[in-house]
Amino acid sequence: MSLNLSAQDYLFPVKPGQRNFLSGNFSEIRPNHFHSGIDVKIGGVDGEPIRVIADGYVYRAKISTYGYGNVLYVKHYNGQSSVYAHLQKFSDKIAERTRQEMYTERKNDLEVYFDETSLPVTRGEIIGNGGNTGGSGGPHLHFEIRDSLDRAIDPFAFDFEKEIVDNTPPILYKVALSPLDYESRVDGKFERQEYTPILEGGRYVLPRDIKISGRVGLEVYAVDKQDGVGNIFGVPVYELLENGRPIFRINVDHIDFNQGRFLLTHTYLNRFIRLYPHPNNPLDLYEIDSLSQGKISAMNGEQKSLQVNLKDFFGNTRVLTLGVVGESVDFQFTTIQSDHAPTRIKYEREVVVINTKLSEVGNLAKVFVGDKIMEIPPAYEEKGRRIYLWDMTYGVPDSLDVCTEMIYPEVLSKIPFGEKLYFTDGNVSLDFEENTLLDDLFLRMNRKQSGNTVSLSLNPSGDYLQQNLGVKIHQTNYQGNKSKAHIYSVAPNGRKSFVGGTWEGDDIQFKTRNFGTFVIESDEVSPKILPIRINSNEIRFKISDEKSGIKDFEAFVNGEWVLMRYEHKQAVIWSEKNDKQPFKGEVLLKVRDMAGNESTWSGMIK
Repeated sequence: MSLNLSAQDYLFPVKPGQRNFLSGNFSEIRPNHFHSGIDVKIGGVDGEPIRVIADGYVYRAKISTYGYGNVLYVKHYNGQSSVYAHLQKFSDKIAERTRQEMYTERKNDLEVYFDETSLPVTRGEIIGNGGNTGGSGGPHLHFEIRDSLDRAIDPFAFDFEKEIVDNTPPILYKVALSPLDYESRVDGKFERQEYTPILEGGRYVLPRDIKISGRVGLEVYAVDKQDGVGNIFGVPVYELLENGRPIFRINVDHIDFNQGRFLLTHTYLNRFIRLYPHPNNPLDLYEIDSLSQGKISAMNGEQKSLQVNLKDFFGNTRVLTLGVVGESVDFQFTTIQSDHAPTRIKYEREVVVINTKLSEVGNLAKVFVGDKIMEIPPAYEEKGRRIYLWDMTYGVPDSLDVCTEMIYPEVLSKIPFGEKLYFTDGNVSLDFEENTLLDDLFLRMNRKQSGNTVSLSLNPSGDYLQQNLGVKIHQTNYQGNKSKAHIYSVAPNGRKSFVGGTWEGDDIQFKTRNFGTFVIESDEVSPKILPIRINSNEIRFKISDEKSGIKDFEAFVNGEWVLMRYEHKQAVIWSEKNDKQPFKGEVLLKVRDMAGNESTWSGMIK
């Protein structure tokens, strides 16, 4: 970024000039995304005045029970913008304007854009009060600064030295080494392996050298801490050195929202940070050595020292040192008695890993790919087991003969990253757009049907999508009420979440941004409505739905539409008047769930 960020004279939005404390920082790893701002504590209660950081105008306001909740976007005259989320309420002039828009549109949730003349604001002006709306887990202000291209910038770059003080270094929990191709090994295995460092003399160390062959990648699981709070934070800067030479560096100082989902390949399972380039990851957060490409390798017997510097924005640093030594991958037969446990199959991106018992009739496995047959020896033996590795970039196997049994891998096809492609096996069709994937996909798909029950598994949930994948399940033979039957995703704990879908005859199609297991379920139970307060000043209800969830609601008093605010965490809706006139006459509330079931409540205010 060429902009001189520190030159901007921005006011801190909460108690400017006073010490503040955070519950979240920029670059923190959140489920499926980078945290794009800082979370400022507001004392655990709603109501803290929130001030705009510089002159400008409100160009966007959104009122929602999810996500950022009540949020304001302010454009500043230098081209940058600031964001204030989870607000309890807006200031009077902003609230009045948004309320008028909501009554005009007759929408209880609304996103509205304004021109620069509609809602001007001046530096230090109170634009709202901090709260707990949307997806917030407690009262705080989520605050962002964005550049002219709408990329989020670390707010710490703007020298809020009086408000944020930090002298606490990061904490390192775990280290992992991962094979990066099928010829790689970590401590003799084609297996990602984790290690626990110990803290000695202010730095982290591993007590022994790790044996490697081929190219491997280093991963670290670490968090940052800050003075005066118990929260954990993200570490923005990682530096990897090999024998004292920098080979890979990460600095999360800005976030392009168009590429935010690539966090899922930036990390391993949303926890370990990969200190090596993952295939097809376009994030521009990395500095990569052109010789090693950030990957670690060593010749047989060669020792190398590795160092990782973990730095927070304020320069607090922890250092990790570890050693690796190269070893040969020559295969050696063993005489260990065979372990007769069933054959196990794993998939590590493009590599099929087959772990099977020893054989008395030979060791060469036959790999069948189309009309080709190839023979491969075991990659190694371990504890009475043969380990075979097959790189699917050479072809997706139909089957493998491992001498003792036939193996039929679940992978159906390789779906290349960045390509538009339509795949079907006659039972299920998948529509991939150019931006659907985060990486090459080795597609696994399993459809099961028993009577009226249809289940579809698409890759494990540890594989990810960038944007929606179009899915169609053909010939479901579903016998229930299709108008109330939809697709639900099934979590590992069995919990089901509404996805949706539309019927075309006996086929159902839907879109998903996550892999996993999907089922067809019916919901014919209407939402529940419980009146809490019905009088001339306010109408308030508790609403809930046990299966598909609340979709929308409408309230009328004496035939006139009434704006209802919604807080899903308490399942409560309440009225917000457009004028000071008392409510009088018939009250009618309609509540619909995602499956199309509707409940109504009516009563009188005299």
